[in-house]
Amino acid sequence: MSHVPTCIFRSGRSPEIRHGHAADRYVQIGSLSKALTGTVLARLSAAGTVDTDAPLEEFLPVPPGTGITLRHLAQHTSGLPRVPPGLRRRDPYADFDAAALDALLRDLGSLTVAEPGAVEEYSNLGYAVLGAALAAAADLSYEELLARHVLGPLDVTEVSAAPPQDRRLLSRGLFGRPRRPWTMTGAILPAGGLWATPRAAAALVTGLLVERRLGEPALSWQRAGTLLWHNGATGDASVFTGALPDGHWVMVHRLTGQAEGTDALGIEILKESQAAPAS
Repeated sequence: MSHVPTCIFRSGRSPEIRHGHAADRYVQIGSLSKALTGTVLARLSAAGTVDTDAPLEEFLPVPPGTGITLRHLAQHTSGLPRVPPGLRRRDPYADFDAAALDALLRDLGSLTVAEPGAVEEYSNLGYAVLGAALAAAADLSYEELLARHVLGPLDVTEVSAAPPQDRRLLSRGLFGRPRRPWTMTGAILPAGGLWATPRAAAALVTGLLVERRLGEPALSWQRAGTLLWHNGATGDASVFTGALPDGHWVMVHRLTGQAEGTDALGIEILKESQAAPAS
């Protein structure tokens, strides 16, 4: 782990930049995108645009009677599988565009592996469907929803589905060549396709979990005791974010797809923060 480019933001400390990472370059944040999609749901629900417990067929062309609601999608209890069927091995989501999602929606009942609400099964597909449903309900693109209901109110600008090439920070492979990132600008975007600078990701964590500027944290945040957290990983990038009720928080980003090490580092930092004597 010592030579992996790493960026750490945490409560009470200056940012730590290691081994060629950067706080002001865009990096893939993977499933941390889900926390923002869930926040869009919360904001639209508060505005009366959607009912969190409304059935999916109110928004999308799915077969009636699936029993899946927006809440099920947000809490990973929809019964949908983890990923869409038929993904390619390399750059897995490159072919998963709007047309591919639409084809799945029209036969969605055949994809479920459990009854809605019965079990929790983490689902990237579920969040792709949730993003599409929210966009349809508001008659806006996903990116427009995100800007209007999350990024704008938080005054965060450095989050994008397709940041400028010259501001992207990529992991490097043989002979120092940058590795090609996964293509996630299609239907999978609400589930894991966003890019952000580490300083923007840190601002999202503090704004949503610590200061709670947009209200109570969304249903998409994971819970472990009193810890609210979410992580994310793509082929060559991983992130861990978390916050505790006492105000301690962390955002760790590493240019490696080995998310376990990123998660472990984030948890270690939170434990150290709690153990440190008050200044």
